[in-house]
Amino acid sequence: MAAKRDYYEVLGVSRNATQEEIKKAYRQLALKYHPDRNPGNKEAEEKFKEAAEAYAVLSDPEKRAHYDRFGHAGVGEQPFTGFSPDIFADFADILGSFFGFEGIFGRRSSSGPQRGADLRTVVRISFEEMASGVEKVLHVPREENCSTCGGTGAAPGSQPVTCRVCGGRGQVRLNQGFFSLVRTCPQCDGSGRVITSPCRECNGSGRVERRREVRFSIPAGVENGTRLRLVGQGEEGVRGGPPGDLYVQIQVEPHDVFVRQGADIHVEVEVSAFLAALGGEIEVPTLSGTQTVRLPEGSQPGDTVILRGEGLPRVGRGGRGDLVVHLKVVVPKKLSGKQRELLRQLLAEDQSKESSVFRKVRDFLEGNG
Repeated sequence: MAAKRDYYEVLGVSRNATQEEIKKAYRQLALKYHPDRNPGNKEAEEKFKEAAEAYAVLSDPEKRAHYDRFGHAGVGEQPFTGFSPDIFADFADILGSFFGFEGIFGRRSSSGPQRGADLRTVVRISFEEMASGVEKVLHVPREENCSTCGGTGAAPGSQPVTCRVCGGRGQVRLNQGFFSLVRTCPQCDGSGRVITSPCRECNGSGRVERRREVRFSIPAGVENGTRLRLVGQGEEGVRGGPPGDLYVQIQVEPHDVFVRQGADIHVEVEVSAFLAALGGEIEVPTLSGTQTVRLPEGSQPGDTVILRGEGLPRVGRGGRGDLVVHLKVVVPKKLSGKQRELLRQLLAEDQSKESSVFRKVRDFLEGNG
């Protein structure tokens, strides 16, 4: 029997190589000499086997330490006969799905409890509903365990039987060349059981779709785009697993009058030039109805009046925002003869100190005089 080559020499790395360098070197050799790439090539198969043996030792810190100290005698001189289960994860990580290892090594048995799937939906609400808060009702279609068979998929009075292919283990062993692989049983899909008399209600799936009524509250002042999580309102779990959650995204419809900015709301109100100059009372729309507001004398276009606490509730913090009233000063387009005469007299008396509002009135009158 030919003497074994040094493991470091097999992988083409130095004795001080890092684990990452060892893994990279092995990956290159494994891809180059894999039997699937070299069908019928015994030499390539031997090189693949040699590289796998070297990696199995050098990737294990304890085995590598023994090998560095005692050579091949430190890890045993017996021929390499296969891989230990501990290294399967490394091979899956190194080779990925190139040769289907991801499906073989990474797949787990599906025989245990599984959490139900999460569900997502969108609910649209009006601006008024957002401002006051509202309770909504959804009719959610979701998968649940079949009540006829209790989720087993077997017809009442019958039971699933042990899978003959895997013997109830949920896994089968495949021999490929010089090593064997373990994968999920294709007959029972990892459950270890096979249904011989399927339930008529669910056709043997153990699951049915039903529409369930879900009631929930939307808090006042909720932001547009907010996502609410309704715990346990998703699909029912499998084999005793917990249910999933229902995520509800809130979309708030825009308002014809109000514009939101955080917890504050803004509104534009038209006032006549005369009222803005003299001051007086105006009617302002609010979330709770119309409110009378006093304008100061000499109010200018674009000025604001703030009504404290008339905005939206602050979610999670308490209190409310403000209502900001933006003044839009409107110059009248038509005047009576008496109004025209009074304004001419006013302009004549105050030519040197006319305000911007009166200047607009004068320009208007002169253009139509």
